[in-house]
Amino acid sequence: MPRRTPRSTLDRLRTPGRFPKFLKTAAICALVAGLLSPTAAGTAQAATADDHCGGRCSDILPPGENGNATLAEILLNQLFGTQPAHAEDQLGPYADLAGGYSALTDAKINNFFDDASFGVPSGQVASTEKPAGRGDVTIVRDKKTGVPHITGTTRYGTEFGAGYAAAEDRLWLMDVFRHVGRGGLTPFAGGAVGNQGLEQEFWRNAPYTEADLQAQIDHVAAGAGDRGRQALDDVNAYLDGINAYIDASDRGRYFPGEYVLTGHKDSITNAGTIDHFKVTDLVALASVVGSLFGSGGGGEVENAVSLLAAQSKYGVAEGTEVWESFRERNDPEAVLTVHDGESFPYASRPDDPKGAALPDAGSVTREPLVYDRTGSATASAATDVSTTAARSALGSARRGMSNALVVSGKHTASGHPIAVFGPQTGYFAPQLLMLQEIQGPGISARGASFAGLSMYVELGRGQDYSWSATTSGQDIIDTYAVELCQDDHHYLLHGICTAMEKVEQKNSWTPSVADGTAAGSYTMRAWRTAYGPVEYRATVGGTKVAYTTLRSSYLHEADSIIGFQMLNDPDYVKGPQDFQSAAQHINFTFNWFYADSRHTAYYNSGDNPVRASGVDAEFPVWARPAYEWRNWDPATNTADYTPASRHPNSLDQDYYISWNNKQAKDYTTASWGDGSVHRGDLLEDRVKRLVTAGGVTRSALVKAMADAALADLRAEDVLPRLLKVVTSSPVTDSTAAAAVSKLSAWVSAGARRTETSAGSKKYADADAIRILDAWWPLLVKAEFQPGLGGDLYTAFTANLPVDESPSAGHGPTGSHAGSSFQYGWWSYVDKDIRAVLGEPVQGPLARTYCGGGNLASCRDILIGTLKQAAGATASQVYPGDDQCSAGDQWCADSIVQRTLGGIKHGKIGWQNRPTYQQVVEYTSHR
Repeated sequence: MPRRTPRSTLDRLRTPGRFPKFLKTAAICALVAGLLSPTAAGTAQAATADDHCGGRCSDILPPGENGNATLAEILLNQLFGTQPAHAEDQLGPYADLAGGYSALTDAKINNFFDDASFGVPSGQVASTEKPAGRGDVTIVRDKKTGVPHITGTTRYGTEFGAGYAAAEDRLWLMDVFRHVGRGGLTPFAGGAVGNQGLEQEFWRNAPYTEADLQAQIDHVAAGAGDRGRQALDDVNAYLDGINAYIDASDRGRYFPGEYVLTGHKDSITNAGTIDHFKVTDLVALASVVGSLFGSGGGGEVENAVSLLAAQSKYGVAEGTEVWESFRERNDPEAVLTVHDGESFPYASRPDDPKGAALPDAGSVTREPLVYDRTGSATASAATDVSTTAARSALGSARRGMSNALVVSGKHTASGHPIAVFGPQTGYFAPQLLMLQEIQGPGISARGASFAGLSMYVELGRGQDYSWSATTSGQDIIDTYAVELCQDDHHYLLHGICTAMEKVEQKNSWTPSVADGTAAGSYTMRAWRTAYGPVEYRATVGGTKVAYTTLRSSYLHEADSIIGFQMLNDPDYVKGPQDFQSAAQHINFTFNWFYADSRHTAYYNSGDNPVRASGVDAEFPVWARPAYEWRNWDPATNTADYTPASRHPNSLDQDYYISWNNKQAKDYTTASWGDGSVHRGDLLEDRVKRLVTAGGVTRSALVKAMADAALADLRAEDVLPRLLKVVTSSPVTDSTAAAAVSKLSAWVSAGARRTETSAGSKKYADADAIRILDAWWPLLVKAEFQPGLGGDLYTAFTANLPVDESPSAGHGPTGSHAGSSFQYGWWSYVDKDIRAVLGEPVQGPLARTYCGGGNLASCRDILIGTLKQAAGATASQVYPGDDQCSAGDQWCADSIVQRTLGGIKHGKIGWQNRPTYQQVVEYTSHR
C-alpha cells in the first residue's frame, strides 16, 4: 500500500487561479476525514544489523522526514496551518535545545535528538511496505519520525528500496533540483526572481550539456573498476525505485500536490506527466551539491582588483605587503583543526611568482550570462537578482557552514571517543537532506543524504563508526587568462586559434497557481573553453583576454560516488585508516571526521591540482602550457593531484574542531578571513576547556556546541578590547556611557543572543545586541576607510564582507539562514585594536589604522560611532522584510524554513549550528 494519503475528493478538485482563497473553509472541513485516511501499518520489527553504539547514537534533521504532500495536505497547511504527518516533528526538539541545553544530561539528550540506533523496535513500527510488491526489500517506518529503514536481501532490491523511499519523501524537491542543475528551473517551477537567481547561480559554474552529464557517469563506470560498475548498477536500481514510485503515485493520485499547482498535472482528469528520472539527472543534482558545498576556490579576479588598488595607493612593494596582511594566507594566530604543529603546505605564496596575468586597471567586466530578456524577466528585480547570483557564483566567500567537535577517548568519562558533528546546509521546506537507514548486501548505514542522491548514506553512521563533514574551502579553482584571437569568441589553445563553444539554455515561463509571476523568458549563454567557462573580459598589458575558471571537479561531479559507496560498506571501513582511504575517493573539498569506540580521525578531501612551479593560486595566470596544472589533459580535465599524505590528516589527536576554519599550518584556503578571530574559536575555546578538565561526556560536548551556537563572535572575542580602548579614559558622554554599560553587562553575561525565557521571542540584553549590530559596520568603516582610502576599502570589502550577523541578508538563501559569523572583519579589527593598545600581535596588519595608531584618536573614532549606533532605533537596525515587521529583533534573527514546495513551517529562534547533527559515542567495536 502507498505510504502517502490516497486520492480523495479534495485531490480531484480543479485548482483555480487564486490559491489561498479558492476553497471555502466549510468545504475543507467537510472533507477532512477523507484527507487523513490511515496509512499502511505493520507490527513486524525491522531487521537490526550489528549495532555497536549501545543506544548512544542520536541525530536530528529539521523540519521533518516527510517532504512530500498531496494537494489536499498543501491546502490544509495553507489555510489552517495543519502539517502532514512527520513534516515538522523534528523542528520543535531542534529549536528547544537553545533554551534547554544548560540543564542537559546524557539521559536528556534524546529530548532534543532522535535515537539513531539501527532498526525499529516492534512497538515503534508505524508501517511496513514491499515497494512495488518486491520480495527482496522492505521499508519500515518508525512512529516517532517516519524515517525509512530499508532492508534488502539483494543489492538491487536494497537500492530499489532506497530510490522508492527517496521519492516517497522528497520527489518534488528532487525534481526541482534536477532542473536547477540543468539551468531549467523557471520553466518547471515558475519565473519568480528567486528561481531565476537559483538557476543562474548554479548553471554559470556548470553549464553542462546532456552529453557532458552522461560522460561523467560513464567515466566512473569505466574507470573505477568493480566499484565503478557496482556504482552504476546501484544508480540504475535506485532510479528504478524512484520511477516505480512515480508510476504508483500517478495511478493512485497521491503524488506531490505541487505538480498540480505548477500546472504539470490536472487535478480532475489526471492529465499531464511526471517525467521519469534518468542517470544524468543524478549528475545534475550532484553538480548543485558540489558547487554549493564542496568546491573551494575562485575569486582570483577580485583578488587581482584589490591588489592593484593596494599597489595604486601605496606603491607596488608596500601595496603588496598591505594586501598580503589582509589576505592572511597563513596567519600564525588562526585556529587550526590539526593543531599538533604538523605542516601541510598547499597554495602558499611562491618566492618567485610566475605567469601572473593581472588585468589593466579598470578593464575588467563580468561576462553576461542572461540575454534576450522578455516580459517579467526585464523587471529591475530580475536584473538585480542576476547580479547577486553572479557575485555568489564567482566569489571565493562561499558559505561553507557545518561544524564538528570530536574528543579522543583519552579525555572522556567513558574512555570512548565522543563526537557532535554535522553539516550546516541551511533551512528549507522540505529539507535538502533526508534521513534513512539502509541495510543490504555490502551496505549498512544510517544517516542523511541529499535528496535524489540517497543511494548511499552520505553523512551518518555504520555498524561501529560514525562520520561527518564540514566544508573545507581549499583552492581547487583557478582563473586563466586566455588570449583572444580572430574575435571575442576565439582563443589561443596551445598556440592554435580555437573557437569557444557556445552553450545555451532558453527558458520561458507563464503564471501558475504556485507562482503568479507574469510571463517572461530569457536565454542563458555560456562560452566554454578548454580552461573552463568564460567569467570575465579584460585586457592584460593591452592584450584582450577572457578570464575563465577551471575547477578540478568540473566534468567530474559523479566521481565522489565511489568514496560514499566505501563509507557505507562494513567490509571496507573497519577502522580509521579505512575511513581515510574512503574519503580520499571524494573529489569535493570537505573536512571529514570519524569516531568509533577506540579512535578518532580526520581527513581533508578534494582533488588538489599540482600547480606549475611559481604559479600563485591567488591570481589569474596566463593560459599557457608553462602555467597549467601538471599533466593537465584539456580533453578530460584531469591532472596530477597532491597525494593523500599532503592533505591535512590526523589520527587520534586529543580533540578536533572545525567550523570552516583553517585546516592546518601552511594549508591555505581560498576564502579570506582565516585570522586571529574566527567562529572556529567559539568551538576551540569551549572544547579545549573540556579536554583540559577531562571526563568529557556526550551532554558536555553538546552543551559546548549549543553554547557556541548562541554566541555573538564579535561580542565574545572582539568587543572586550574595543571597550578597553573606549574606557581607556573616563567616558563622560552620557549616551556613550550608557551604551558602554549595556555592552559590558552583556559581555559579562556571556555575550549570547538568548531569549529572556523560552518562547518569549525577546532577547535578554536586547539593547546591547541592537547597539553592537548597529555599531559594527560603522566602526569598521570609520576605523579602516580613512587609512585605506575609498577604492581600496571597497575592494577589500568585495574580498571579505564586513559583517555577517544573524539578521544580515547573506549567502544563497538570504536572511533567516541560521549560519552566521563565517565571514567578516573581526580579525582585522582585533589585530588593529591590539596594536593600538600596544599588545603583542603575531601576523599584524601592515599598518595600524584606528586613529592612525594613536590611542586617543582611535578612542574618539570608537566613541563617535558608538554614539551614532546607540541612537539608531530598532526599526532602523532591523528594517523588516517579507518575514518580519520593522523593529522585531528576534524575528530579524530567526530561522525560516525556506519553502521549496507547498508546505510552510513556523519560525524558530536563531541558532548557529548544523542542520543535520549527530551525537555519538560507541561502546564496542567489531
